[in-house]
Amino acid sequence: MRSNTNAILIDNYFGLLSSLSKENKLKLIAKLSNSIIDEATDNENIVDKFFGAFESKKSAEELIKEIRESRTFNRTIEAF
Repeated sequence: MRSNTNAILIDNYFGLLSSLSKENKLKLIAKLSNSIIDEATDNENIVDKFFGAFESKKSAEELIKEIRESRTFNRTIEAF
């Protein structure tokens, strides 16, 4: 079903774009090609965006302890 929907979309876009001049079609091809290239490089570097995002000299146990100690509970139970 998904590929059928994509085929219909492609046909519809082609119908819209077929009236463009050759120059505009070439510009569109260039933009589409660049978007594919950019997409590929973005996917390769996605891990790099998160690697090293947090640095600390504390151990994991120290961080866990610090987080737990900083928690505050201020719920009050209302009387009926």
